[in-house]
Parts: sequence; structure tokens; C-alpha cells
Amino acid sequence: MEDRIIKFVGFGAVLWATAFLLVRKIFPKRSFEFCNRLVSSIHATLAVTLASLSVEDWRCPVCPLASASSSLQMQTLSATVGYLIYDLVCCLLDKKVNLDNIVHHLVSIVGLGAGLAYEKCGSELVAAIWITEISSPFLHWRELLKELGYRDTALNFLADILFAVIFSLARMGCGPYLTFVTLSANNPVLIKAMAVGLQLVSAFWFCKIARMVRFKLAKRTSKKAV
Repeated sequence: MEDRIIKFVGFGAVLWATAFLLVRKIFPKRSFEFCNRLVSSIHATLAVTLASLSVEDWRCPVCPLASASSSLQMQTLSATVGYLIYDLVCCLLDKKVNLDNIVHHLVSIVGLGAGLAYEKCGSELVAAIWITEISSPFLHWRELLKELGYRDTALNFLADILFAVIFSLARMGCGPYLTFVTLSANNPVLIKAMAVGLQLVSAFWFCKIARMVRFKLAKRTSKKAV
């Protein structure tokens, strides 16, 4: 089983890298970051879809706790780990290296990788993927719009607000609850450490996003006043 998982993750990383090269070929005049964000948007949409489909009971989305992972949950985790490996390489190759983003990737890879190795905690880990990826399309779209020439427009502002609201509700609303139940259940130490690490990174990003929204609102207010 472990060999098959490693091959699946490796294949996923190669597949995401191939998708990036294809996007670069389709949009040769666009930046490295633009193409990577398109691929990241595709992954986020796929990850949220797979995570939603793998929930066993929507009355309790994180149940059963500390249980053996289902086949679909394992596939969801493998696809995301493959993507995270690809995206980590992109982060290192990009000119704008972001330390907190690298830490987020490493924590996620180790935590999800531990879930694959133990073949358990699928409910908690899939819920973590859903929470962390649900706001990602809006994060990427706001940056894509800027490169397409829509910086400081109403459309870009809408993407900013949607991202901030969805991120806050998911990461600071659902996130602490998921962290609590993950720590309370009989989960491996690595899984618990991942839960705490992701929540700390989420809190750090939440503070940055709150400052961004305040700046954007102040900027729009000053424009209207003029």
C-alpha cells in the first residue's frame, strides 16, 4: 500500500507540473506566477470537490474521528500532497520567496503525508483540506485580475472581500473547532502537530488579511470623498 501511495503522490506532482507547463504554453506572455495561480485554482476547485464527496455524514463532517481512511479520502489526500510538492518547488523557483507560505506547505505535506502513511484520520484531514482550500480560488483570482488589468477596480475589490470573508469564516470559524476535535481524538502526534501548525499559520494570515481589508476600504473611501 505504501509503495502505491508514494507512486500516486509522485505521479500527482508530475501531473501538476505538466499542467503548469501546458498553461505556460497556452499563455506564453503571462508571468510565472499567473500560470502557477491558474493551476492552483484548478487544484483548489478539485480538492474542495473531492473533499466534499468523501464526507461520510454531513450531519457530522469530521466523523468518524481517528478512524481508518476511506479509499476516496486517501485519493483526495494523495492528490493534494502531490500538488503541494509541486507548488513548494514553484514557491522556491519564484522570485518572490514567501517564508510563511513555505512553512504552510511543509506543515501540510508532513501532516497529510503522515495521514497517508498511517492510513487513518481521513475525516479530519479531508476536513482540513476543505477548510484551507475553500477560499483559495478567490485568493488566486484577485491576483489574476491584477495581471489582467483589473487592479483597483470594483471586480478586484469584490474578489478581495469574498476572499477575506470566506477565509475568515473557514479558517477562524471552522478551523479552531477542527483543531480542537483533532487534538481531543486519539490521533498520532504528527497529525495533532499539523492541526496546531495550520491554525497558527491561519491566525497569522488572518491578521494580514484584516490589515489588507482595512487598507482597501480606506482607499476606496478616500477615492469617493475626492
